[in-house]
Amino acid sequence: MNLLITGGCGFIGSNFVRYWLEHHPGDHVVVYDKLTYAGRRENLQELWGDPRLRLVQADIADLETVRRSCQEHGTDLIVNFAAETHVDQSILGPLVFTDTNVRGTHVLLEVARELGIRLHHISTDEVYGHIPDRHQSIETDPLAPRSPYAASKAAADQLVQAYHITYGLPVTITRGANNVGPYQYPEKAVPLFSTNAILGEPLPVYGDGRQMRDYAHVFDHCTGIETVLLRGEIGEVYNVGTGREMTNLEMVGIVLDTLGKGHDLVRHVTDRPGHDRRYSMNVHKLRALGWEPRYDPRQAVAEAARWYAEHRGWWEPIRSGEFREYYARQYAERLADQEQR
Repeated sequence: MNLLITGGCGFIGSNFVRYWLEHHPGDHVVVYDKLTYAGRRENLQELWGDPRLRLVQADIADLETVRRSCQEHGTDLIVNFAAETHVDQSILGPLVFTDTNVRGTHVLLEVARELGIRLHHISTDEVYGHIPDRHQSIETDPLAPRSPYAASKAAADQLVQAYHITYGLPVTITRGANNVGPYQYPEKAVPLFSTNAILGEPLPVYGDGRQMRDYAHVFDHCTGIETVLLRGEIGEVYNVGTGREMTNLEMVGIVLDTLGKGHDLVRHVTDRPGHDRRYSMNVHKLRALGWEPRYDPRQAVAEAARWYAEHRGWWEPIRSGEFREYYARQYAERLADQEQR
């Protein structure tokens, strides 16, 4: 089988490319990636000599290039990881999220429709919005996104489903929990807190830190996607997570304890606008296909923190230049305000 994996140089995408090539040695993969700040060739550095792997550096919103890539490589399946993904970035600059997450997905759907290609779309639990206590999101729940990022992903989900209903396009969707693990860009919570702790810098925790999240290891997300691709029903949506959540403060505590750092590094800072208090997904539908996660949330966070401690050579070059500018814009004033209290 020939796969076109968009966003394959990003965090989840690169982990999936590595997993798929290892477990499906007869398949060929084209990584289609714009190589923006979080999409890095280095995430697949040891694989570029593999004859089963090719790279196309391009934008998924470029219809002609997507079409040509699928035609030239005989694509049987598109797996769409390509997305702008960070909520804070979507608050600072929302328009690029519409360009990539909505228009880009629409272009992929048009090419898939024209060429008769199956498409699998990677979504997020954030499309469900804030989840009240005692409820876990199921795949048929209404979408209620509350950030520009989540809204763009919800719009993409609805386009994917509309193409299945209107055109009969063979599609599936997975909605992932908060993924953690190797090669996650350090703007995200676990790698940010892990690398800050390693450097002895304060950990800026939004608000009271009691927001609830399901922290799932990226390996389990990859096996969940694989399960849907091999055994899922066309036209269906599947939640991928552990089905268990913890507070962000608990997550921070696991990071600090794993790295042997003091909890005095924690700083409670001004919360971000529209911050959802709780995400929680029911994953029974995916489990019914025979899938089970390898890691529980505590194990996932601890494994991720250890990875950053063991791979300073990967993240230290990132935490300079453009990242430092973003970090200062996002946290300098918040941390200064906290110190003045």
